[in-house]
Amino acid sequence: MSPHDGPGHDHEHDHGPHPYQPDIEDSGYTERMVMAQAVEELLIEKGIITADEMRAQVELMDSREPALGAKVVARAWADPAFKQRLLEDVNKAAAEMDIDTGHIPIRAVENTPDVHNVIVCTLCSCYPRLLIGLPPDWYKSRAYRSRTVREPRVVLAEFGTEIADDVEVRVHDSTADLRYMVLPMRPAGTDDWDEDRLAELVNRDSMIGVSLASEPK
Repeated sequence: MSPHDGPGHDHEHDHGPHPYQPDIEDSGYTERMVMAQAVEELLIEKGIITADEMRAQVELMDSREPALGAKVVARAWADPAFKQRLLEDVNKAAAEMDIDTGHIPIRAVENTPDVHNVIVCTLCSCYPRLLIGLPPDWYKSRAYRSRTVREPRVVLAEFGTEIADDVEVRVHDSTADLRYMVLPMRPAGTDDWDEDRLAELVNRDSMIGVSLASEPK
């Protein structure tokens, strides 16, 4: 559990539900960007990885979509044994479905009637990209990163997600060494649904925790 876990982080904010995230072209290279480029060039120069291999990995990350994570969530809803394995080790559970989530550990945190989880990366934008696709711009914004740990209920309300006062809100801070995903609650009225149909109720934001799974129609 992150050091920011807990319900007591509320304050006010005047931004909209998707805080402004400037384009990367709006400013020059940061020190970290220069270092990342230097490391990439050094790895290629030393023959540790080729430019084609680097490109292939970037394209792989860019090609991933939230639908992969939705399939995993749907399987967990439909199969209690799989759900337990998912909560123990997301990477291994996803591998059972032939989904490669990379080497960085991912931890699933389960929403219940008593607990609502939300994910943030306070330092940058660490995120389980290979499982749920590229992070949205607002996830990378300074406003979201700073406010979510202080006033999660207010931030959630801006996304249209009202959390009852008797429900504990836990904020989990992703890092370079550990990523999180939310296992949203299964909507009522879906007991006889198959996995493909269940997956349609799971969206990216519900796996970050800023929204709930969609209600069945």
